[in-house]
Amino acid sequence: MTAPGVQEDVTGRPPVTERRLHPVTPLRRAWAPVAVLMGWAVHDPDGAQRQLTRLTTTTLLVGLGVLIPAAALYGFLSWWYTHFAVTDSELRVRTGLLFRRTAHIRLERIQAIDVTQPLLARVAGVAKLKLDVIGTDKKDELAFLGAGEARALRAELLARAAGFAPESAHEVGEAPSRQMLRVPPGVLAVSLLLTGATWVWLLVAAVALPLLWMATHSLWTVLAAGVPMLGAAGASSVGRFVAEYDWTLGESPDGLRIDHGLLDRAHETVPPGRVQTVRLVEPLLWRRRGWVRVELDVAGSSNSLLLPVAPRAMAESVVARVLPGVTVPPREAFSRPPRGARWCVPVWWRGHGLAVTDAVFASRRGLLRRSLSLVPHAKVQSVRLAQGPWQRAHGVADVHVDTGANGTVTARLRPAEEAAALLHSQAERSRTGRRDALPDRWMV
Repeated sequence: MTAPGVQEDVTGRPPVTERRLHPVTPLRRAWAPVAVLMGWAVHDPDGAQRQLTRLTTTTLLVGLGVLIPAAALYGFLSWWYTHFAVTDSELRVRTGLLFRRTAHIRLERIQAIDVTQPLLARVAGVAKLKLDVIGTDKKDELAFLGAGEARALRAELLARAAGFAPESAHEVGEAPSRQMLRVPPGVLAVSLLLTGATWVWLLVAAVALPLLWMATHSLWTVLAAGVPMLGAAGASSVGRFVAEYDWTLGESPDGLRIDHGLLDRAHETVPPGRVQTVRLVEPLLWRRRGWVRVELDVAGSSNSLLLPVAPRAMAESVVARVLPGVTVPPREAFSRPPRGARWCVPVWWRGHGLAVTDAVFASRRGLLRRSLSLVPHAKVQSVRLAQGPWQRAHGVADVHVDTGANGTVTARLRPAEEAAALLHSQAERSRTGRRDALPDRWMV
């Protein structure tokens, strides 16, 4: 016989202790039945309106008297039948009321563990643990845990994934972090005001909505068109400010740590060695200030932003930490496409460029919004040459390099002979880079 919450191990190893989520979790899960009703109302608004008009006060009270206890019972039972446990080799999560489901998450397949706190979770002192696991499209999560317990569990999982013995993993604790950069709120606000997306949506709304009113004289039509436009403008300005507020980047043995958020606070980790591509994005209105945005493609992770805005020199120093041994090629190192490329891509052909160093494949594109993509040779999975009939007529071709994050970086409009030579030389660089690359390790 084993005690409650303890799972017996037939191999003779010490029993595994199962744990439950935080007691406030039922409040989150109790919304599921209510969400089903709201989804039905949104899907069939006419039917929902007809049903509401038929309701009497007595029927409404009886319905609430049934719905609220049912939702509370569902939330409690779903919490009661959810357990998790950490074994020597995996994180085991058991869920389900009627149909039981057990997820076995191998520790060596965990790429990153993020701790997030939505606004209400911060008030309640709880947090959500999100795990990036190789082979999954979305993050597995444990929601909710006590804020301290979430950080301790994250440290334990990373320690075990790094190879620490189970009996000492509890003592390792969270790896120390050194702050590298903090984006001031004022700088973030100015950078968003200088981003073209917000002003483009506002300009479209200012032109389209009056024309739509003159054509239809329907307020509902104008609102149906205007709300998405204004929402897009708000998402690209206010929404990003709220999400990227107090962006702090730190360095630790388990990767680069990112903390951000005004309402919902997130604590993310960029795992070492898993970054496939780094992009330096430079909008037109940022250039006089020397600002860039740093984006990422990470294998097995959905984290895609490293710095929302930073001086270019600082951004390049951070890139050197993300991609050891890689330096950003200077502007004069990039070769432009030949003049014949203007017949394939008028005007914008001047924005493309290519630089290949001993460590990195660098491709540049864009005139108004410049983007520089850096791919270490060791991260290139395949190389392809593409040449359409119009490109053949003008003697140019595109070279695509594919990475482990299902991403592609393209060197556009290269001279045909250069592209053919680049295809073979890049394949050889990639083989050499993978052979000489250091293994991806946690907490090295």
